[in-house]
Amino acid sequence: MLHKELKVESVVETHTAPVRPKEDTVVAHSTAHISPPEISIPSIVSENILEWTQAQVQDWLLGHNLRQLSRLFTDCDGRSLVYLSKYIRNYESEQVLKLLEADSVRRINESISLIELSCFQSLLHEQKKLLQSMIQR
Repeated sequence: MLHKELKVESVVETHTAPVRPKEDTVVAHSTAHISPPEISIPSIVSENILEWTQAQVQDWLLGHNLRQLSRLFTDCDGRSLVYLSKYIRNYESEQVLKLLEADSVRRINESISLIELSCFQSLLHEQKKLLQSMIQR
């Protein structure tokens, strides 16, 4: 059926045979473990997200492997992230997603990744908890 869809005129059948090593050949099996590259999060000058510069926000986003959001939020400092988080939390989620999608397409010509956005929200929540604990000290 696929042959008809692709309009293949002739199909050549091939036969395969298992390949066996020569008797005097030694086959060594590698036991090397390949680990994923380590992502190092550059040290943020301040634990207070409100004091982060645009460069620190970029480092934080890239350090957490949020590459698409790092391109989308190039002009954002820490305070901007806090405001964005409030918009996401307090406004109708469908409207916020549409606006983020429009920004993403306009600024970086890509649809927004919901997976990255979810990770971003989780990480921002952790940063805000850290900020609140600093204020309570």
